[in-house]
Amino acid sequence: MHIWPGAAYPLGATWDGWGTNFALFSEVADRVELCLFDEAGTESRVELSEVDGFVWHGYLPAIGPGQRYGYRVHGRYDPRHGARCAPSKLLLDPYGKAVEGEVTWNEALFDYQWSDPRRPNVTNSAPFMPKNVVINPFFDWGNDRPPHIPYHETVIYEAHVRGLTLRHPEIPLHQRGTYAGVAHPAVIDHLKRIGVTAVELLPVHQFIPEQAMVSRGLTNYWGYNTIGFLAPHNRYCSAGQRGEQVGEFKTMVKALHTAGIEVILDVVYNHTAEGDHRGPTLCFRGIDNNAYYRLDDGAPWRYIDYTGCGNSLNVRHPHSLQLIMDSLRYWILEMHVDGFRFDLASALARELHDVDRLSTFFDLVQQDPVVSQVKLIAEPWDVGEGGYQVGNFPPLWTEWNGKYRDTVRDYWRGQPDTLAEFASRLTGSSDLYETSGRRPVASINFVTCHDGFTLADLVSYDAKHNEGNGEDNRDGTDDNRSWNCGAEGPAEDPEVAELRARQERNFLVTLFLSQGVPMLLAGDEMGRTQAGNNNAYCQDNEISWVDWSRAVAERDLLAFTQKLARLRRRHPVFRRRRFFRGVYAGTGEGPAGDNAVDISWLTPAGDEMTQGDWRASYAKSVAVFLNGSAITEPDPRGDRVTDRRFLLLFNAGAEPITFTIPEARLGTDWEIVIDTETPRGDPKEAIGFLPKTKVEVAAHAITVLRSRT
Repeated sequence: MHIWPGAAYPLGATWDGWGTNFALFSEVADRVELCLFDEAGTESRVELSEVDGFVWHGYLPAIGPGQRYGYRVHGRYDPRHGARCAPSKLLLDPYGKAVEGEVTWNEALFDYQWSDPRRPNVTNSAPFMPKNVVINPFFDWGNDRPPHIPYHETVIYEAHVRGLTLRHPEIPLHQRGTYAGVAHPAVIDHLKRIGVTAVELLPVHQFIPEQAMVSRGLTNYWGYNTIGFLAPHNRYCSAGQRGEQVGEFKTMVKALHTAGIEVILDVVYNHTAEGDHRGPTLCFRGIDNNAYYRLDDGAPWRYIDYTGCGNSLNVRHPHSLQLIMDSLRYWILEMHVDGFRFDLASALARELHDVDRLSTFFDLVQQDPVVSQVKLIAEPWDVGEGGYQVGNFPPLWTEWNGKYRDTVRDYWRGQPDTLAEFASRLTGSSDLYETSGRRPVASINFVTCHDGFTLADLVSYDAKHNEGNGEDNRDGTDDNRSWNCGAEGPAEDPEVAELRARQERNFLVTLFLSQGVPMLLAGDEMGRTQAGNNNAYCQDNEISWVDWSRAVAERDLLAFTQKLARLRRRHPVFRRRRFFRGVYAGTGEGPAGDNAVDISWLTPAGDEMTQGDWRASYAKSVAVFLNGSAITEPDPRGDRVTDRRFLLLFNAGAEPITFTIPEARLGTDWEIVIDTETPRGDPKEAIGFLPKTKVEVAAHAITVLRSRT
């Protein structure tokens, strides 16, 4: 086959309308063969003889979209010293933009013999490997524009492409579980009704299930096992796998943007699907093992593992860093996504061993004119020593606030000594973020996420029930901080059921009315359950899928969520750009309250909280005054609108509490807008409350009052 020299950049397979340029980095290769596969699966090999700066490249005229390909890399094979070149293994392109097929687990995928790991395995792996596909990069984006929603106006919805749409009755069968399903008007309408402004999708980079899971009849459902950082996962496409997945993903993004909804991707750059030194040779290991992975200096046959998944990407190497940055820019510029949530982000910050907030990766992000302009969300921990780094990421970054989750759960299950920290989490966690120059929106607030109990299970189970995962219930955390409200699992007692529903409403009110960015787990607004499974990573079945029929059974909870979203959207006091100061706000002119503090913490008796009140281990009730009278925002007509004042009455105790409306200085006329004692949060009585009058708040409940003047 005739081959032209081509170019060393860009890496990957790039079709220009007439032919395709192929480029692959490998510093350790002696030879690189490009492998092309026809419709019958017959392989043709073309040697890439041109090499510049360790990039092997060539241009093939007439090769275009739909062509399947892979690589074979010839070089030193000495696993004891970290050299893993094995030309018998077909390798995926690290820059491949589409993948057809799946891994078929076979010993041929491993570069050593199972019976004797010291001996190389020279069996051809191509029959058991998926193949890369040359794509057509052209797409009619029309007038697509990123919504560019400010953080303080953002409401995130964490969802799984397949799980969100597979059981939706209005989506055509062939589109369920796909990008097209997410783009369906029925899904988008639901998201808009509950106030969602950004969908955070669990991994959509091409991933593969681990051999151990497949052997147990399970799969890697969540997708945290990436093998292609530029390729949208092929199983989530309804139209095909020969590049159609790229166009369908773009169509989904375009539809969500038209609805004013951003797309955030959960990305896994900390490790790959090749696992530890005993894993298969699918891509990076066979191309340049030392460049792509962190090897143990004392025993280079072994991988350093900060992720718990067998390996860690070598972010100290310039080409690994380039791959990450090129991937991020590709998803922004070519796929139009609006941000990223970085799985185990602390692993990306490890220069040697310690987590370094000024590491090379963060320096690159900071100065990059493209990546620095989108939403950047860190999961601020990994499994290595010193990996828990909540509050320690650089100023551009926001973080999943694990301390928010833990504290809010503790407060509502009645743990002692939680009130003071609950107050900090409710108001944006200034103790974590203010000293680094960040604002309340640095805190991504969540009570539940994909990893752990759903909201319904959080109030229904004291312990995990992961027997279906096939690991004897040993997997998943035991630190759930949950409370079953008196019975484990499904409850027939109506009092237990009512208490659970109230607790769900309490969590939702706390989430939506906290300073920071709320993140809602898909299906929580409809009472989705995983039957107590808190680690459903391997459950591609009804345990994990959103059951849309619950939208009818849980119509009250759904309506309650919609009501909360409207309240947050209409009142900027719940989504402040800056931290509260506890000082006098306003000019002293206008109605009562203008000259009040921006926030005030009160006892149920209406008095200012004292140090003794905060330190009381038994304290489970508090009133919070939020002064919106000094906050103005433009309304749709361009006018400046002054916000209202609010009283939030929290009672996590087991008995009703009577609160006293505080003095007139904070407000003279109040109305109840949310009462979690009722199924939809509606007030039991539509009456006004004057200073020094009484309001009874039920056990385990919240009452939210708004000023009427």
